[in-house]
Amino acid sequence: MKLTFISLASGSSGNCYYLGTSEYGILIDAGIGIRTIKKALKDFGIDFSRIIAVLITHDHADHIKTVGCLGERCGIPVYATQGVHQGIERSRYVEETLYSSRKIIDKESPFLIRDFKITAFEVPHDSTDNVGYHIEYNTHRFTFATDVGHITETVSKYMSMAHHLIIEANYDEEMLRFGSYPSFLKERVASPTGHLSNREAADFLATHYHPELKNIWLCHLSKDNNHPELAYKTVDIRLFQEGIRVGKDVTLTALKRNTPSDVFEID
Repeated sequence: MKLTFISLASGSSGNCYYLGTSEYGILIDAGIGIRTIKKALKDFGIDFSRIIAVLITHDHADHIKTVGCLGERCGIPVYATQGVHQGIERSRYVEETLYSSRKIIDKESPFLIRDFKITAFEVPHDSTDNVGYHIEYNTHRFTFATDVGHITETVSKYMSMAHHLIIEANYDEEMLRFGSYPSFLKERVASPTGHLSNREAADFLATHYHPELKNIWLCHLSKDNNHPELAYKTVDIRLFQEGIRVGKDVTLTALKRNTPSDVFEID
């Protein structure tokens, strides 16, 4: 039972990921335009009608811009916690209020979407509410952890369970420190409810690697305070220090900010 994973966009200006089987798929976050989503899927030979659900991590604009259109115009169920749905309802970036498509979930209470067993878990971030997702499909275990202010015991638990891990590597600490952001924004990014740095992601991966972890995707890279090559190199070097070889023991990819990734087929 093959799975397909594609990042349609992963960055400060928009986030959207696809995970699907040969028959159906889901989106995680909807922070890019509906036409962009449809075109990207079509380019990969995936019909938009295959999308049966949208999972939302939190209510910041770069994760929810298209959620109203997907939910109310396209009739796709939108799953989020009560707090996230309240944030969506208040957001000036969402044109359509979610009514019939609104599906409320609870943290750490597993639910099913077809053959996907999904568990939302608490993630620290400065949004109305914020979750990551752990998705089980047959023997595969995916964990999505984006916009992570710091790694808590709960975040660590679900990331450590993953065979395929999407983990935030938002900024390089030196680039942020000496960059053009005003002081208040630098403090917000680096705070315990802000974002995860390359170093923090690398340290976690180096100390929590296990042989069943097959794929690591670095997500939500900052345009101004990071580079894909730098994020990749930081993690690669740190893993190597622990005797973990990228390309042999695990696959590592830094996801593109504004354009789709390659298609990752997982058997």
